[in-house]
Amino acid sequence: MSDAENTWSPDDMRDASDSSTDPHSSLDEAWQRVTHRMRKDIGEAAWRNWIKPLRVSRLEDGTLTLEASSTLARERVTSQYADRLRVISAAECGAVRKVEVRVVNGGAPRLSQQKPRTEAPTRTEADALGAGLDPRYTFANFVVGKPNELAFAVARRTAESTNVAFNPLFLYGGVGLGKTHLMHAIAWHIREQDPSRHVVYLSAEKFMYRFVQALRFRDTMSFKEQFRSVDVLMIDDVQFISGKDSTQEEFFHTFNALVEDGRQVIVSADKSPTDLEGLEERLRSRLGWGMVADIHPADYELRLGILQAKAERARIPVPDKVLEFLAHRISSNVRELEGALTRIAAHASLVGREITIDSAADLLSDLLRSSNRTISIDDIQKRVSAHYGVRVAEMFSARRARNIARPRQVAMYLAKTLTSLSYPEIGRQFGGRDHTTVMHAVRSIEGLIASDSGIAEDVQLLRSLLAN
Repeated sequence: MSDAENTWSPDDMRDASDSSTDPHSSLDEAWQRVTHRMRKDIGEAAWRNWIKPLRVSRLEDGTLTLEASSTLARERVTSQYADRLRVISAAECGAVRKVEVRVVNGGAPRLSQQKPRTEAPTRTEADALGAGLDPRYTFANFVVGKPNELAFAVARRTAESTNVAFNPLFLYGGVGLGKTHLMHAIAWHIREQDPSRHVVYLSAEKFMYRFVQALRFRDTMSFKEQFRSVDVLMIDDVQFISGKDSTQEEFFHTFNALVEDGRQVIVSADKSPTDLEGLEERLRSRLGWGMVADIHPADYELRLGILQAKAERARIPVPDKVLEFLAHRISSNVRELEGALTRIAAHASLVGREITIDSAADLLSDLLRSSNRTISIDDIQKRVSAHYGVRVAEMFSARRARNIARPRQVAMYLAKTLTSLSYPEIGRQFGGRDHTTVMHAVRSIEGLIASDSGIAEDVQLLRSLLAN
């Protein structure tokens, strides 16, 4: 087949003399059949929002090229529907091996070239005005635990409400705790539920940059109209406009205009409104008007849940003991936690090495490195008790039940191998036991490590948690 015969376009197909006898003689007709099948597969709402607006461009060398009107549409179609489109298109159009989506008419003109307008911006303009949304950051992918349950609940309520629920909604917390994830999730949910609502999400730095550009080109009127005509304005990391008096002034007036007009404003920062330094008092007061929800650092259970969810979504075969090790050792923020998992998974895939606690500790030494400290018997007893789900007091008791005696023996073994204390000294700190009891415990655990993989893994995990 020649190059000309291997390239299909709507214009070429419209010139075909008999499209009724060949199902692939018109790419336009084939595309209509594809969209009809997609409509049945994904439902009316998703089809109307993401598939119907697409335009077919060409089929060349097995690649079907589609056109979308915005970066948002391209990202969503590529991440959610490209595989299904490829399968259906192959059935309707011939040998389709790949589906590509490109943006047409997606760029915004320079502010100096824009004319003042009073009507709401189109979806394309709203997308270009703001920043791209990460398709991974949805409510479905957000792991909820006690430290973030309030922020998640109010974010979900805000996204689902047809009327303004909290105005403004102010989310705050440290780096890597999930503020940006919730901001993106709100935007995705609103756009999917009601595509007619114009949502603009951008960082405070980008808001400031656009304002400076408007001043430079003496076109502040267009800037005001753009930002004050949206339905939902989302500003991430608002602390970055601290000390920027002119930007704060414009943001203050934009905020007031939107709130007074019943539009939704959502803001995030690293601190609560009252603790933000460098902001005018009136702006801090306005930001605290509505609902203020903080996100606390993730506790062990939440960190473990996040790792398990990420490993499951990415189909990363990481042993449970390694996930527990990471959840214990990396407590700074979720971003570092997820980065650690990605790193060990990539390393295992590239070098073909089994993922173990030792290999993870070696690979993540920079993250796990902490100040050297002396390990105490108290540290060991608390860590072992938590691991086996027994009370610390059981370490000193006379109970000999297996579910108590075994953790006690493990703790004695770790005390002997991780500290410089003698057998008698260790025995005294385990309820005044004789040194021979400690010696027996150490020998028992040494034997079990060689014969029982479960005990070996427990000891390895506990040793890593205490020694690193």
